[in-house]
Amino acid sequence: MILESPAFENGSTIPRKFGYKNGNSSPPLIIREVPEETKSLVLIMDDPDAMGAVGKVWVHWVLWNISPNTQEIPENSIPKNSIEGKTDFDEIGYGGPAPPDKEHHYIFKLYALDTELNLEKNSTKTELEESMKNHILMEAKLEGKYAP
Repeated sequence: MILESPAFENGSTIPRKFGYKNGNSSPPLIIREVPEETKSLVLIMDDPDAMGAVGKVWVHWVLWNISPNTQEIPENSIPKNSIEGKTDFDEIGYGGPAPPDKEHHYIFKLYALDTELNLEKNSTKTELEESMKNHILMEAKLEGKYAP
């Protein structure tokens, strides 16, 4: 399974307009080679570098029950019938990069699941990860950098 973006290459800099304080648009994403037995997809975006600044991995986006037929998530949108959860900004939906100190790495993780999830809209990453346990078929990652 492959996750990529036409806006930035894996490991490169995420354009400013996708930052929390600079437009806060979610980047366009391309999804390829989803396993045939997939029932739904999950997307989690977080910042492991926030551990040093705020003492935890900062959650920027959680999105689940994405149709396994989804090949593209256009900029600043979510796929039909998918559900967004709560970020560490205490908001529902995408919260772009917002490093408080120095350049941080942001990881978009896509999971192929063998089920659809029964979660409330305001669920957190922790609740999402708990409900995904024992259902992950495959995982793909896309990483970008962003500086204040």
